[in-house]
Amino acid sequence: MIAYLTNLATLATIFGILAASLNLLIGYAGIFSIAHAVFFGLGAYAGAQLAMLLVPDLLLACLAGGLVAGALSLCLALPALRVRGEYFVAASLGLQMMAVTVFSEAHAFTGGHGGLVGIPLASLLGFDISAPPTFLVVCLVVLALVLVVIRVLMRGSFGRSLMAIRDSESAAEAFGKNVARLKTLAVVLGCAMAGVAGVLFAFYMAFVNVESFTLEQSILVMAMVIIGGTATLIGPLVGVLLLLLLPAGLSFLPFIPPTEIGSVQQLIYGLAMALLMIFRPAGLAGRSAGQR
Repeated sequence: MIAYLTNLATLATIFGILAASLNLLIGYAGIFSIAHAVFFGLGAYAGAQLAMLLVPDLLLACLAGGLVAGALSLCLALPALRVRGEYFVAASLGLQMMAVTVFSEAHAFTGGHGGLVGIPLASLLGFDISAPPTFLVVCLVVLALVLVVIRVLMRGSFGRSLMAIRDSESAAEAFGKNVARLKTLAVVLGCAMAGVAGVLFAFYMAFVNVESFTLEQSILVMAMVIIGGTATLIGPLVGVLLLLLLPAGLSFLPFIPPTEIGSVQQLIYGLAMALLMIFRPAGLAGRSAGQR
């Protein structure tokens, strides 16, 4: 039981980092991306390759994963500068579909559909941190750092400018805000954080393949953010806990066959998001626009 709870807590922490990074785009910048799993995957593959080819140092891997995901996020940032609203959602969907194909075919980097097997045990500055309890503590520290960075940024001029763009891009431009630069920085920062989450995921699972970075994964992370509450630090974490604990709870219900749990999950996700949009659009832990 302890091993199971440790595993669940570690995955929740990793997805907490991922959801917090997407919240930076959706909640604070108003950029609705459904391609976040792409950058999660880029970080995972970059970190895994560095560990397998050079050294399995988690710090170096996180730097590499964050840099790769942040640099390649310009593929998402450039459309964000030209289109908005539903047009950007369509652009991010195209990127997500294209990335899955690339991940499946780029065997030298991703291992194709077979994925990358045998990722070395994680170390940090020469110390072994692969034991599940130790790795959980490391993940919690990374999550705390990510939340602190987001909080500091959102309380500064960058955050205020970003939220002004979210609320009214035209008004922000009229007040002299460099909308293009701010949106680009938001996308790069959010995707770099997603890359760090991907590195942690790769080391923890010791195996990564394209199935972890599909459109369904992007939608799941978006559901975590929306259900938990956008533009808050705690909201995405609430969403992560609810949606990760849901499969565990469904598995204990005798009237739901194990093969149907995935379908039931999708139905519950969709229904929960629809009801929240109607009755509590700010999410479970979200705040109204007047409180932000």
